[in-house]
Amino acid sequence: ALAAAVQRPDDICGLILVAVETLQEGEPRNNFLKRALTWDGAGALKGARHITMAGHYAYIAANAGIVSVNLDTPLKPTVTGVLPLDGARASMLQFRYLFVTDRTGLRVVDVTLPERARFVAHVPLAVARRVFVARTYAYVAAGREGLVIVDVENPEAPRVFGKFDADGKLTDAHDVTIGTTTGSAIRTSTYG
Repeated sequence: ALAAAVQRPDDICGLILVAVETLQEGEPRNNFLKRALTWDGAGALKGARHITMAGHYAYIAANAGIVSVNLDTPLKPTVTGVLPLDGARASMLQFRYLFVTDRTGLRVVDVTLPERARFVAHVPLAVARRVFVARTYAYVAAGREGLVIVDVENPEAPRVFGKFDADGKLTDAHDVTIGTTTGSAIRTSTYG
C-alpha cells in the first residue's frame, strides 16, 4: 500500500507517483524519495502537462484533452474518461466544476459524476494559459491580453468581467495565483 504520494504529470511517461512516506516519519536522515508508479493510461496520458487533484480523482491535461483518472487504489489507476479538447493546458476545481484552459479559451466542465464529466460552458479567449478560481471569479493568464477576469458566479453561464494589463505593461501572462491576507493580491508571471 502507498500511504502518501506526490502526483506528477510527465509529457512522455504520463503519470508519475512518488512515494513520500519517508518525509512524514520525522527522521531527517531518511529523506530519500522513490518512484512508486509510472503509468500512461494505455497512451491516454501522452503529453501530460498539468494535474488537478480532487479527492481520489486526478484531472490531467494531455494531448487527448482532460483525462480523468481514478486513484482510489494509487498503484492501480484507471482512466474513467477523456474529454477531448484542443490543446488542454491547465485546470482548477471549485466545488463540482472544473475550469480548463485550452487553445480556444476557458471551458467549464461539470464533474459531479467524474465518470460522466460534461462540458457546460465556454468563454472564447485568444490566449488562455493558466487559470485560478477564487469564489465567483476565474482569473485567466491570457498572454498579450494580460489577466482576464471571468465572472463564474453561475459557472454554467460565465462572462468576461474585465481585463487587466497594467496599462499595457503586462503583455505575456503565463500564470496566475491569487493569495489573500486581509485584502486581495494578484500575482501574474510573464516571460520575455
